[in-house]
Amino acid sequence: MAGEHEPNSEQDGRDNRQDRGQDIDTICVHGGYEPGNGESRTPPIIQTTTFKYTSSEQMSRLFDLSESGYFYTRLQNPTNDTVAAKICEMEGGAAAMLTSSGQAANFFALFNICNNGDHIVASSAIYGGTFNLINVTMAKMGIECTFVNPDCTPEELDAAFRPNTKAVFGESISNPALIVLDFEKFATAAHTHGVPFIVDNTFPTPVNCRPFEFGVDIVTHATTKYMDGHGSCVGGAIVDSGNFDWLAHADKFPGMTQPDDSYHGVRYAQDFGKAAFITKATAQLMRDFGSTPAPINSWIMGMHLESLGVRMQRHCENAQKVAEWLDQDPRISWVSYPGLPNDPYHELAEKYMPHGTCGVISFGVPGGREKVSEVLDSLELISIATHVADARSCTLYPAGTTHRQLTEEQLEEAGVGIDLVRLSCGIENADDLIADLDQALTKVFG
Repeated sequence: MAGEHEPNSEQDGRDNRQDRGQDIDTICVHGGYEPGNGESRTPPIIQTTTFKYTSSEQMSRLFDLSESGYFYTRLQNPTNDTVAAKICEMEGGAAAMLTSSGQAANFFALFNICNNGDHIVASSAIYGGTFNLINVTMAKMGIECTFVNPDCTPEELDAAFRPNTKAVFGESISNPALIVLDFEKFATAAHTHGVPFIVDNTFPTPVNCRPFEFGVDIVTHATTKYMDGHGSCVGGAIVDSGNFDWLAHADKFPGMTQPDDSYHGVRYAQDFGKAAFITKATAQLMRDFGSTPAPINSWIMGMHLESLGVRMQRHCENAQKVAEWLDQDPRISWVSYPGLPNDPYHELAEKYMPHGTCGVISFGVPGGREKVSEVLDSLELISIATHVADARSCTLYPAGTTHRQLTEEQLEEAGVGIDLVRLSCGIENADDLIADLDQALTKVFG
């Protein structure tokens, strides 16, 4: 629970770096960890399940959350917390935690404030797995959702809210439709109705997008993607800005403001201030669901975070060059990439992500499912993989894989057409990627 309890060394370091106005690239390298004299220059791996206590009384204080410390890795681990502190600093948040996957992060972020009988408003243009999580699994828990077109008018968005709405959810750049979410429109609606705005910021990462600066309250990540960036470990993260006032909406969020009978009567908003949301998610949800990342996975991802700033620049440069080439190729039906001046979301991208968006491109292959498959099967350098946002370029046919479980109507709402191909540009040479695409298209279309 990075940033929780009394200010710690990670939190103090984050504040100091922000005061010095350090760039995000510098925070990628140095954030979250400041070794003391004679300590390891790189964050250590604390690969353990349990910790030593000085007395039974101290252990009791830890379980009461009245003292900061570690008592079992399912809830907290120093390695996990160090990496969470780095991501927290990168996003400019108040507190953060890691989870075992991005899916777990999204579930925890929503379920932390939603109960049976509650309601969510969500953008319809989100990853297929997240759509199913909300539309099917959470519905079984008695939590309903109204999905709205991300391009809806403010009036249409306002009409989606109910008295029992507890959160608004969306993706900064949708996977795979690449729709850039209008943060300020959704934030205004959420706050007008007294609920937090939660955004999955996986695709642009905090290197290219800082949602808290535009009214977003809570951010999630699939750290499996660009943050790890090497296809080595699955993980997720939740970062809370600390800006949403739970006490001002105490009647709507009793779980945040009333005593928690399962945890010694703790009142999260009153007792933990800006760390309330993350403390509750850890003390309740991580305790009960156990979606804990292995410290070794967090350590690996933490090492890869150091190069995130450099990698994102290369991903975006490659994607821009490949997107421009695809946009001029007559064998391609259409191209979606916010970096293209003719893209419908270019203006929003310039507003919210002026330094670049991501390395993912969506484009249309004419001729139906068979032609799409032929093109992908003809690729030699670019691999077909259930993955994205990696150092190695990869591609996928969402309508036949990640979004296969959606109906045609749901596919349309999510912006995922039958002809859509998702291409994730890695950090190879862009000309080599173009050459591979060209030879594959030539084999199929001539």
